[in-house]
Amino acid sequence: MSLRRSLLAVGAIALTVGLTGCYESSDVTRFEPGQYKGADDPLLAKLEDPEFRAELDQRFEGQRDR
Repeated sequence: MSLRRSLLAVGAIALTVGLTGCYESSDVTRFEPGQYKGADDPLLAKLEDPEFRAELDQRFEGQRDR
């Protein structure tokens, strides 16, 4: 009888641990397609600078063939 209880306890623990992976947090943020609602990106303003944009274009010119 004690073997049966031990197996039952191990099975219950395994089931509990297994189901813990199925938990989904309720603080999921849903976003609308095409609308960025995250924090402001400080690098986004740098993209408006033509000199910075030209430097990026030059750096990535060699990667366009990939």
